[in-house]
Amino acid sequence: MTAVSSAPDPTTTARPAAGERVLCAMSGGVDSSVTASLLKEQGYQVIGAMMRFWPDDKRVDTFDSCCSPDAAYEARRVAEQVGVPFYLLDYREQFQRHIVGPFLDEYSRGRTPNPCVNCNTKVKFDELVKKAKMLGCRYVATGHYVKRVEVDGEVQFHRGDDPRKDQTYFLWGTPRDALPYILFPVGELEKPRVREIAAERGLLTAQKPESQNICFVPGKVQDFVAEHLPQSQGYIREISSGKVVGEHLGTQFYTLGQKRGLGLYQSHLVRFVVHLDPATNTVWVGDHEDCLWTGLKATNANYLLDLADLPAELEVQVRYRTAPVRARVLHTDAEGFELEFAEPQFAVAPGQSAVLYAGPRLLGGGLIADHARELPPLGQPPKKRPAAQG
Repeated sequence: MTAVSSAPDPTTTARPAAGERVLCAMSGGVDSSVTASLLKEQGYQVIGAMMRFWPDDKRVDTFDSCCSPDAAYEARRVAEQVGVPFYLLDYREQFQRHIVGPFLDEYSRGRTPNPCVNCNTKVKFDELVKKAKMLGCRYVATGHYVKRVEVDGEVQFHRGDDPRKDQTYFLWGTPRDALPYILFPVGELEKPRVREIAAERGLLTAQKPESQNICFVPGKVQDFVAEHLPQSQGYIREISSGKVVGEHLGTQFYTLGQKRGLGLYQSHLVRFVVHLDPATNTVWVGDHEDCLWTGLKATNANYLLDLADLPAELEVQVRYRTAPVRARVLHTDAEGFELEFAEPQFAVAPGQSAVLYAGPRLLGGGLIADHARELPPLGQPPKKRPAAQG
């Protein structure tokens, strides 16, 4: 493993020659609206497209934040404003197979999934790139806050210039061979400027609020999971002793680091979820120190550079809203990697993404594997249990 340049000359920020045909993914939001407008002004032949994910039997309160019939109507109107053709592409089957199904499966396995990573990896930058080629488009463009940088003829993804909106975390699974064919026109802009551009051009989405929720989950994730996965009563046990300290209705309703709503017998105790074991239907809890990880293993890896060029020391981000931390690479292969943190990290959740960086450059990532630890024997549950509290 060798060092990777973390700060290329900014003059290498790549913008392919105008005139090429581009398939622009439009969601009905301001970012993708401005993306289409900027591409048109730069001289590209733009085709607007929205991926239909919502089913025919869509509930009234689902798919309303984005990717909805209303959003499709707005995206079509923006395309008319910009002066580009617009297509609604049917990806319902792919979305169910690649996103919703695995989302529920991960929760059933005691893991915490990130469906946006799957959506970008297996739908937007896989299926959509294929569709672009079928339509004679050289590029796919999206409204992600990511910078497309070219260094010595190689296209790289770098963090967007707006640190509050950077979305490289969600793109680690992008096929490496697709990188040259993806454009991010707003990656060098900050969000307020994007809204200004939309307002200057009179785009109807200029003041549209951002969507914050998982697009197919109405309300709380726990409620959505409860609708699709059966409840199963089990015990909450102390990681240090194996002692039963509470009861639960399914490991799928918990995530590592959780300390609220545990329903412990002694509700005054401060405990955190430190391990989930669906095989025995056990939720393990412990102190804050029990939830600290000194490193991680990741599977399903994807690298955006030659594996031999992965630096021996890098930065890893284990949640979207947390800062990256320094880590040493202990092992890598085509399937996964193992890292040691410079400082222990709290509640590194299996199923989430471990995303690798060298400075602003996105190097790849993988799915965090279960934390291997020795568990105390289960023993026998108490014959008479006090009522759960809290």
